[in-house]
Amino acid sequence: MVPFNFKVAVNPSLFTLATLDQLGKDVIEHQRITIENNYGEKLVGLLHETGSAEIVILCHGFRSTKETSVIVNLADALTKEGITVFRFDFSGNGESEGSFRYGYYRREADDLHAVVLYFSGVKRVITGILGHSKGGNVVLLYASKYQDVPKVINVSGRFDLERGTEERLGKDFMQRIKENGFIDVKGKEGNVLYRVTEDSLMDRLATDMRAACISIEKNCRVLTVHGSVDEITPVEDALEFAKIIPNHKLHIIDGADHCYTKHLPKLAEVVVDFIKESL
Repeated sequence: MVPFNFKVAVNPSLFTLATLDQLGKDVIEHQRITIENNYGEKLVGLLHETGSAEIVILCHGFRSTKETSVIVNLADALTKEGITVFRFDFSGNGESEGSFRYGYYRREADDLHAVVLYFSGVKRVITGILGHSKGGNVVLLYASKYQDVPKVINVSGRFDLERGTEERLGKDFMQRIKENGFIDVKGKEGNVLYRVTEDSLMDRLATDMRAACISIEKNCRVLTVHGSVDEITPVEDALEFAKIIPNHKLHIIDGADHCYTKHLPKLAEVVVDFIKESL
C-alpha cells in the first residue's frame, strides 16, 4: 500500500495522521467527518485512518447506522490490515441530517457519491465500496451509475425488491396505500416504527436491480457475500446477482444469518481477502 501522511482540519480539531511505520504500534486515528450531500444535508461518518492512501467506504442497511455490528467489525478487520476505512450514516439515519425514507435507493447512492467525491478531492484512492443489506443494493446501483470504483462488495443485498416489500407490508399493501396514501409499519407493541408513503413505495418498486446489475462495467470487480440461512433476504437472491453481473464472485457462508451473528470473523476474512487481491 502507498504511504500517506498529511494533515486535515475537520471541525475545530487538527491532527496528524499516522504513517504505516506507526501501525506496528497499533496507532489508528479515528476522526469524525461531516460531508454535505447534494440536498444540503450533512452526512456524518467516522474515518479509521491507518496512513494508507487507499480507502474502503462502508454502507449500512435499512433502518440501521454506521454502528451496526457488521459494519464496525469489518472496519476493524480492514484497519488491522493497514487499510483506511470510512463508515457513515445515510441521510435520515443515525447522526446524519434529513428525514428517514423508505425506498430511495438511488438517493442513497447519491449520498455515497458525495462521500466518494470528498475523499477523491483529498487525493485518497477509493479501493472499494461495501454495503450490507439495503446498502448492498446501494453500492450496486452506485456502480451502475458512476463507474468510478474498482471493487464493489454486496453483503446480503436483495435482488427482488417487490418480494421484500410484500413480506414487510403485507400482501394487500398496494390497495391499502392507494386508499390512505401511506402505511405505518408497527412494532410488536403497536408503536409506529416508520411510515411508508406512496411516493417512497413507488420509488422502491421502480428500482430495477436486474437492469442496474447488467449495466455494471466489466472492469468493476463485484463480490456478493450471503448467508446460507439468511432469514431476511433469501440466499436465492445472491444466486440471481451471480447470474447477471459481468465480473462477479459469489461466496455463500454456510450457516450464516442476515447479520452474521455467529459468523462475523468469517465475513471479515472473505471481505479482507477480496480487497487485498489488488493491493
